[in-house]
Parts: sequence; C-alpha cells; structure tokens
Amino acid sequence: MNVIVTGTLGFDHIMDFSGKFADRIMPDKIHKISLAPLVETFHKQFGGTAGNIAYTLKLFSVEPLIISAAGNDFAPYQAFIKKHKIPIKYIKEYKDEVTGTFFVVTDQDDNQIGAFYMGATKYANQLSLEQVKETIDFVVLAPTQPSAMKKYVKECQKHKFPYLYDPAFQIAQFTPEELREGITGAQMLIGNDYEIALIEQKLEISHEELRVMAPVVITTLGSKGSIIETRRESMHVAPAKPKNTSDPTGAGDAFRAGFIAGYLRGFDLVTCGQMGSTAAVYTVETYGTQTHMFTKKDFVKRYQENFGVPLRL
Repeated sequence: MNVIVTGTLGFDHIMDFSGKFADRIMPDKIHKISLAPLVETFHKQFGGTAGNIAYTLKLFSVEPLIISAAGNDFAPYQAFIKKHKIPIKYIKEYKDEVTGTFFVVTDQDDNQIGAFYMGATKYANQLSLEQVKETIDFVVLAPTQPSAMKKYVKECQKHKFPYLYDPAFQIAQFTPEELREGITGAQMLIGNDYEIALIEQKLEISHEELRVMAPVVITTLGSKGSIIETRRESMHVAPAKPKNTSDPTGAGDAFRAGFIAGYLRGFDLVTCGQMGSTAAVYTVETYGTQTHMFTKKDFVKRYQENFGVPLRL
C-alpha cells in the first residue's frame, strides 16, 4: 500500500529541563513571559512530521512516499532515509535554504515549549500530489507550510484521495472556511485535546457539531490515551505502558503511523487506536523521533501485553 505523507522534514534540537515550566510561570504575568531554563541534555536528531510518520509506517511494511521540501544540509538525513528504504524521489532539495529546524525544551512533566524554523519548508507549496506516479491508497496531511496544506486539501478532494487531516500547530493560520474545507473532505481528523478545542473555537461550533463534520475524529490525550469518535459512538483507548520515559518528542507522529497502519489493514477503530498507542511508547522510550525500532513480531507481542488480545499483522 502506498501512503503519501506530506508535512515537514527537519533537524530536531531536543533539550531536557529537570524542573517544571509551571514553577517558572506567573499566572498574573502570562501576557509577558520571559523564560530561559538551564537544560541538562541536548541532542540533534532527524525529525519533521513527514519524516517521523513515514519512518514508523515503514516499520509496519506500509510504503510511505514523502512529499516535502529539504534544504542544502539535507545529505545526512537523505542517507538515513535511503538506509531505511524509504523513497526520496518526491523530496525536493532547495539549495538556497537549510532544512527546517525544530528547537524544543521538555520539562519533567513532559510539557514542551518549541519553535520550528521553516527553512526550505517555505517552498512546500511548490510541490504537488499530482506529481506522484504510483497508485495512492491514502494521504497524510501533516502540518507544514499553511498554503501547501490548503493546496493538498484541494488536490485530495479533486482526485478523491482519502486523507487524514492534521492541522495541528497551523490551525491559527487558517480561516474558518479553509479549516472547514479541510475537515469536511477528510476521512479522519486528528489533534490533541488542545488542538481539537481550538478548532471548535475557531469554527464557533460545539464538539457534537465537529463530530458530524468528519467520519472519524481522533483526540489524543498524551499519557491518558485517546478518544476516537464517529458520528454515532465514542470510544476511549487506553495508553500503552512505556518501559521508561526517555523523551516524548514524536510520540504523536508515531501514534498517527500506528493508527493508519491498522486502518489500511481494515481493522476496527479501537484496534487502530491501540496500535497507535503501542507505536507511541516505542518513541517515548528512546531519545529522538526516529531512533526506535521494532519488528512486527515484537510489536504484536507488545500489543498483546498491553491490551490482552492478539493482533495479526
């Protein structure tokens, strides 16, 4: 199965703060925040929403085709992608910019403050789903440059490609009409609880009204699992249990990959959610977003340990 994965490619600069952001924030001064915590660890990793999702999809033997923009420093990342047998033919390199760069600080409660320098990502709107020669079974519209996301929505709807809509940290950049268009044409909408609430606020609708707009609405809740809703039912999916909590960066992308891998196999939504939860803990247990590994045999065992039912991949 071929899955088009749009989104960003980037270098992640991940830092850990042993304290809590909450202890440094004065509620009555929220309008003027100035934080500079001393961090204990620093790592540079391969990342970006497209790269992270594609990496984990490949572990499930789903064939990801990345459509994304990279910069003049992309060579080591490209070598890594090739090593893992992920096609690079729809990744375009721009020599006048660096690859996107993400800086994030995580506190001891796994809260994160980050910023993404777009770099070559600013050219993402020059790329198109229509350049893909292979049969397209599914499209992941992960967050990237806003005008590119709008373009990809229209292309999916024009060609009737089923897609996952994940506006995430670009929600504020869309008009209500653009956001509504992306959601109503999607096979499923995903976001964390804050993002889902922000969408409802932006559209001035209730949660019940949002559930009518897309066939499936997935709300991730971090360490509390996820909620998967259709127009008729709501299902809570428990989190899988990590063996350790090294770094939460990228757990959401791994969840998406696990969910999609199950969905494309025709599994029910609860099983898809449980696959997402299991995939996410592999990332939490390692430092970085593309440093985890599992075989399908490993994954099936881990899944059964957490949810008490067998899984056939």
